[in-house]
Amino acid sequence: MIKFWSYEREFKKYQKSLLRNVGKTLKQGNIFFGNEINSFEKEFIKKYKAKYGIAVGSGTDALLISLKTLNLKSGDEIITAANTAIPTISAIINAGGTPRLVDVGDDYLIDVKKIENEISNKTKAIIPVHLYGQMCKMDEIFNIAKKNKITLIEDCAQSQGAKYKNKFSGTIGKFGCFSFYPTKILGAYGDGGFILTNDYNAYKKIKRIRFYGIETVEKNKFKDKYYANENGVNSRLDEIQASILRFKLKKTDEFIKKRRELAKLYTKKLSTTNLHLPRENLDCKHVFHLFTVFHNKAQKIKNKLLKEKIQTRSIYPYPIHKMKAYTKIIKNEKHLKNSEEKARGIFSLPLYPELKNSEVISICNKLIKILKKI
Repeated sequence: MIKFWSYEREFKKYQKSLLRNVGKTLKQGNIFFGNEINSFEKEFIKKYKAKYGIAVGSGTDALLISLKTLNLKSGDEIITAANTAIPTISAIINAGGTPRLVDVGDDYLIDVKKIENEISNKTKAIIPVHLYGQMCKMDEIFNIAKKNKITLIEDCAQSQGAKYKNKFSGTIGKFGCFSFYPTKILGAYGDGGFILTNDYNAYKKIKRIRFYGIETVEKNKFKDKYYANENGVNSRLDEIQASILRFKLKKTDEFIKKRRELAKLYTKKLSTTNLHLPRENLDCKHVFHLFTVFHNKAQKIKNKLLKEKIQTRSIYPYPIHKMKAYTKIIKNEKHLKNSEEKARGIFSLPLYPELKNSEVISICNKLIKILKKI
């Protein structure tokens, strides 16, 4: 079986270094807010050329904490893409906001031309989702946010290391929110997330909200850890995960290079098929978190690939407005037809740094045979 994703090959490759780092971390005597998270935060900020940032418990928490800085009131709306993951929407709702969805283009990214149609006096923020490893058209979105005086929050869960006009994902909006879920470009062996910002006051606020609203001084030391200055949440990245992420952060450029090489190989082998293949947009550096293709007979193709012992996934098969949890909340579903069409025909092929070129070639050869018969 060629798995869609597995950490086992990666762990086998780096096992000695990872276990040594974890052992060293445990001997330091801190579970939270110790040397590992302090160092990881500094290294992450430096690598992605931001001024400030904090590590948090998950990518969902990164979005939630960023949104909580807006002090949303009942009826306040947050604009985002209709084909995003559930966590984007749950973060908006749990922060007190209402999602306002925008349809997507052929690149699966939010259709910039349709954003302003959804803006009203209730709109407080836009969350562009950099899906599958490619950034949205951030110049245009930034200008829309600035013109309408609304906050820009980037959902970077799938785009760490991606660039738009030579700017890193997560550094254009007020906040850039990252996920370290194990499948991501930089994955923990548990959960984790990060928020980047270039706004000092915003940084101080998210740092308080991360840990119950308690004020910190320097090096994550608490002024008084039993006194809250505002209502916050509990969202801590532990020292063990931080040590793992520190090690893997040094290898992210290598991971991305390999992902791009595999994507190039997929594209070369499948270029003559009738699959709609991913493309790298102008001014973008795609990191290929996923290699997502489209076909009208996607489910049939997936089933046949599984019989050939090749796993695939559809990310995401259900547009948000079609889910029972959100049907009463989303009010503009008539304008989301492209998202619905894409959801019916998308599927992602295996792609991760430890996948072998020979495996990609095998996947392509079997896929080509399947496509000729359907």
